[in-house]
Amino acid sequence: MQKILLYYRFMPVADPAAVRLWQKTLCEKLNLYGRILISRHGINGTVGGEIVDLKNYIKETKQYFAGTEFKWSEGGRDNFPKLSVKVRDEIVSFGAGEELRVDADGVVGGGQHLRPEQVHELVAKYGDEVVFFDGRNAYEAAVGKFKNAVVPATRTSKDFLSELNSGKYDYLKDKYVVTYCTGGIRCEILSPLMRNRGFKNVYQIEGGIVKYGEKYGDAGLWEGSLYVFDGRMGVKFSDQATDIGTCIHCGSKTSNYENCARESCNELVLICEDCKRQPTRRYHTATCRTD
Repeated sequence: MQKILLYYRFMPVADPAAVRLWQKTLCEKLNLYGRILISRHGINGTVGGEIVDLKNYIKETKQYFAGTEFKWSEGGRDNFPKLSVKVRDEIVSFGAGEELRVDADGVVGGGQHLRPEQVHELVAKYGDEVVFFDGRNAYEAAVGKFKNAVVPATRTSKDFLSELNSGKYDYLKDKYVVTYCTGGIRCEILSPLMRNRGFKNVYQIEGGIVKYGEKYGDAGLWEGSLYVFDGRMGVKFSDQATDIGTCIHCGSKTSNYENCARESCNELVLICEDCKRQPTRRYHTATCRTD
C-alpha cells in the first residue's frame, strides 16, 4: 500500500549540498519518488512510495531534522514522474531569502500558529474583524479558498513582496489576519513578511488547509477543492465539496485543471468535463489553438 508524505522544517542547515546527497541516496534506497528542496533555511519535501518505506524515511530524516511534522496524504509513487532533490536559495521562492531568519525552533518573527479549532474560536470572538488571507497563487484560490478570503493577485510566490509593498492591503493592518496555504509552509514565510510591514495581528493555520480539512472537511469555513502540486492536481475533503471554479470556456462550475493542449504554452486551463471532451477547447487561449 502506498501513500504520499508532505513535510517541511525550518532550521539552519550548515551544508545544504551534503544534505542533498544524503536525501537523494536515502530516497533511492527506499524507492521513493517526489520533490525535495533544501536551502540554508531548511528542507521542504513531498515524496510518495510504499508505507513501510515512508516510515523508514521519516525515521532517518528525523535524525537530522528533529521535530519535523510529517503529513500523510492519499496517492503514491506514480503521482510523481521521478525523484528530484535540489539545493535552492529558498525552499519556497518568495525572493525574501535575505529577510527570512530562522533558528533551531523555526522561523523567527512569524505569526501565531492556530489549530483548526482555534481558528473557529478566533472568528467567534472577533467576527468580521477576522480576515483570511490566501498565501497561495491566485489560480489555486480559483478552485478553493476560505469563505470571504482576501486573494492577492499573484501568479507565483515571488509576487507577494510587491503585493505587500504596494499598500493595497494596508487597510488590514489592524485586523486579525489569518494566513493560510496548502500545508503551512508558505505562511511560515508570508506571516513574518506581513509583520515586518506593520500588520499587527498575524496568524497562520497550523498544518495549513490540509490539517483544517482533516478536522472539518466541508462542514467548516473552507469551500471548494484543494489544488495540489502532483499528478492528482486537486483533492476534495468530502462528497459534500462544492465546485467554485469557473470553466474558461462555458462558465460552468468546475474544479478541474488541465494543462494547455499546446505543449509550449505551459499554462493551466480550468475546464469542465464537457468542454474537456471537445479537443478544440483544451487550450488556454484561442491563440494557443491557432499557433
